Amino acid sequence: MRSSIFTIMKKELARFFGDRRLMVTILMPGVLIYVVYSFMGSAMGDMFSTDEDYVPAIQAERLPDSVSALAEAAGLPVELCADVEAAREAVTAQELDLLLVFPEGFDGRVAAYEPGGGQAAPNVEIYYNSASTDSQTAYMTVTGLLDAYESSLANKFDVNAGAGTYDLATEEDAAGSYFAMLLPMLLMIFLYSGCSAVAPESIAGEKERGTIATMLITPTRRSDIAVGKILALAIVALLSGASSALGTILALPKLMGSEVEGFSADIYGIGDYVLLAVVILSTVLVLVTAISILSAFAKTVKEAASYSLPLMILVMLVGVSAMFGGGASRSLGAYCIPLYNSVQCMAGVFSFSATGTAVGLTVAVNGGVTLLGVFVLAKMFNSEKIIFSR
Repeated sequence: MRSSIFTIMKKELARFFGDRRLMVTILMPGVLIYVVYSFMGSAMGDMFSTDEDYVPAIQAERLPDSVSALAEAAGLPVELCADVEAAREAVTAQELDLLLVFPEGFDGRVAAYEPGGGQAAPNVEIYYNSASTDSQTAYMTVTGLLDAYESSLANKFDVNAGAGTYDLATEEDAAGSYFAMLLPMLLMIFLYSGCSAVAPESIAGEKERGTIATMLITPTRRSDIAVGKILALAIVALLSGASSALGTILALPKLMGSEVEGFSADIYGIGDYVLLAVVILSTVLVLVTAISILSAFAKTVKEAASYSLPLMILVMLVGVSAMFGGGASRSLGAYCIPLYNSVQCMAGVFSFSATGTAVGLTVAVNGGVTLLGVFVLAKMFNSEKIIFSR
């Protein structure tokens, strides 16, 4: 590699790292994501859960002995209702969690009911307030209790009634499936954000300030300038993307709560992180190259940002595909499509299904696209009509 490329890289890196605002560009996104996601997880946990020692306020009219015994066994105190209308108003006012209204002679009617007899089944009315977390939780608990009681009245066979473990998915598989759905999309957005934060300033910004002309009149080859800028921009974009990704990974367990046991990035080994790093590096090179080409057409940084908008939409759509794809694609053709191949590889790494062939093909395709972009960018640097348009 020519020394001129290193010279261009050093110039670009010195410009970025010499700016104190770089701390905001690189570190603050990750810190803000961690704080916001952690706060959201805590807030949603408080919003949609009840205290462990909370006892719901439940009233019932014509409470049968059978259901009373079930409720007592489940630790649900049920009071007899003296006035149904007043109790319903109390549920509406969130002063009462649940109101159960049983028909007359419930136990006898249940015992006499024949499913094929043409008569209506005994109906239990349960009034609750979905705006109240306590009321909704009590409703789900009581309906589950009554459904279990109904099933026991005509129990012909059981399904998974033993004490064994029937879900054969490991904790790593469960956590990996969550990561595979969420993180590829987030990583693509973070990587694009990091690239778009630095690439327009490096090219369109220099055109706007008129300093790019000084660089182009030097004896340095235009292709070396393109390679040096892209490599330097890739380093800065990687740091920004890594900060955001780290903040997300650390905050996800708090955001998801206790839905998945063992929900931690510790389930992945060094080999997984190496594969992920290689894929991310090749992805950043593609994004930086694409944004650099768009920035070379622009006259100002603001105009470069507007040119990059369609690319941002494309990145988001490609990232979302991981949430509905059912895991990484098994077709090698999917890994020949730039950006989409990166998402598939990320999903494969997070779900423990990545293959060396898929990752190698992705890196090769992204590398080829990057080289093609460097060639195009160098040709654009040779065009005075493009570079000096202001």
